[in-house]
Amino acid sequence: MSHNHHDQLDMLVFAAHPDDAEIGMGGTIAKHVREGYRVGMIDLTYAELSSNGNVQTRQREAAEATSVLGLAVRENLGLPDRRLAVIAQQTDLMVEAIRKYRPRLVFAPYHMDRHPDHVTCSRMAEEAVFNAKLRRYMPELPAWTVDQLLFYFINDAHTPQLLIDVSEVHEIKMNALKAYRSQFMPGSSEADWVETPLTGAYLDNIVARDRLLGQAMKYPFAEGFISKGPIAVQRF
Repeated sequence: MSHNHHDQLDMLVFAAHPDDAEIGMGGTIAKHVREGYRVGMIDLTYAELSSNGNVQTRQREAAEATSVLGLAVRENLGLPDRRLAVIAQQTDLMVEAIRKYRPRLVFAPYHMDRHPDHVTCSRMAEEAVFNAKLRRYMPELPAWTVDQLLFYFINDAHTPQLLIDVSEVHEIKMNALKAYRSQFMPGSSEADWVETPLTGAYLDNIVARDRLLGQAMKYPFAEGFISKGPIAVQRF
């Protein structure tokens, strides 16, 4: 756990848009925060092209979700929505964050997802984790080697390598998601509100997916992850 560095995080989660990480691993975040881990989140964009809500609304909602989850840190890099790219100009901001917060674990969206920004965010995180450990890359900041890069699911559930039982904190996850009223609550009072795939049944679908992921281990609810690189254990 964190000792030597007051900013240090146990877990740093990258997301293309505010609400991505809550969908994929809100329960895992809540569970670790509850156990005393320092968890931070970095959203790459303000999701300014979303069909519903606006940047101000989304940021207010993100702040509410942040306090529900108990994040130690949440930042937004302000990169352009739908213009994310695996280019140094963008990934260097992620390298800076990794070196600033020195996380043991980094999380990013899994690369198989129907939203192109999630795919790009995944690749950007891989680049950033790799570059962060090179001492001659941006040498003005001390290099940092992350123990493990893990991927969470947003829109599509795949067969996970790792399962986290989030049954006890699932309500916290859903409360964090309900903070995003502009995205998930049907018939929002906004005049220009439109029906999208997110509205209506989307939250129900997340509940169903987490239930399905838990089935293999008989957990009421679980979240799944895929690791980049081997997962080491001392013994079975």
